[in-house]
Amino acid sequence: MSSAKTEGAKAGRPAPKSKPVEFAVAPLDNKQLANLCGPLDENIRQIETGFDVVIRRRNEHFSVFGENSRLTADAIRHFYAMARGPLSVDEIQLGLIELLNAPVRRVAQRTESANDGPQLITRKTELHGRTPRQVEYLKHIQEHDITFGIGPAGTGKTYLAVASAVDAFERDLVERIILTRPAVEAGERLGFLPGDLTQKIDPYLRPLYDALYDLMGADRVAKLYEKRAIEIAPLAFMRGRTLNHAFVILDEAQNTTPEQMKMFLTRIGIGAKAVVTGDITQIDLPKGQKSGLKEAMDILKDVRGLAFTQFRKEDVVRHPLVARIVEAYEKRSQQTS
Repeated sequence: MSSAKTEGAKAGRPAPKSKPVEFAVAPLDNKQLANLCGPLDENIRQIETGFDVVIRRRNEHFSVFGENSRLTADAIRHFYAMARGPLSVDEIQLGLIELLNAPVRRVAQRTESANDGPQLITRKTELHGRTPRQVEYLKHIQEHDITFGIGPAGTGKTYLAVASAVDAFERDLVERIILTRPAVEAGERLGFLPGDLTQKIDPYLRPLYDALYDLMGADRVAKLYEKRAIEIAPLAFMRGRTLNHAFVILDEAQNTTPEQMKMFLTRIGIGAKAVVTGDITQIDLPKGQKSGLKEAMDILKDVRGLAFTQFRKEDVVRHPLVARIVEAYEKRSQQTS
């Protein structure tokens, strides 16, 4: 591999004055090293961003500057061992989530713990909880009839809930999957939307469709939708119904009113399972309107048979910057409260 040098994720960013951690990956395999680094060193830049460090590289020799330099060095060795084939940015980012939640020296232990967690039957064969709270969340869903998943964006609340619904359907534990969310605009005024009722509400429900397509495939989802084995509808459509033998997910629950939340929770029938997800820091209800999710968290906290999982910024499984963005907003919120 030709000589190369990575100067940091930000052009012109100087390395900190602290002493770097210097090491070389071994045994040297140029193809493996190229797989580790990715095209134009994009994987190295992802690792830089994830650990908030500066990485400099010349061939197989690395210098890492920053508070997390030793953990970063261990992570680079870990990814190098994985790089028998090309490593995608997705693999790097998901790997970073796991590595940031526990020291790299416990990779084998974490892998064993992940395997001990719930094994879901979906099209994504490697799907599992990436953080301890995600594993806890999956266990809560399997062990309780009603589970609340509450936390910031990107923590997998909705995706893992949909995956659990698909798993229950594939195991014949439920007869239907019902996904719903309130049709509340996220601080915007969308105005008149053309089309029939389905076309008007579709933008609000698109994230749920996307999760199902990813986990079951678009063709199968379309066939099950025609058979009414899958239903995706606004929360208003749930009124007056009793949902038996169904896996029901209420997404974006922070935008429900207390009346809507009570209505939804009392729809649960025989053989049904429900998951309620939401982020109480992103409420889009009119000013002065109380969130049904916030009220439910207080009213139902001591009710037996319910489970609550509180996600944190450490559970974010999107781009590494998302966790730091969440943290920055949390700090500002604490300063102004």
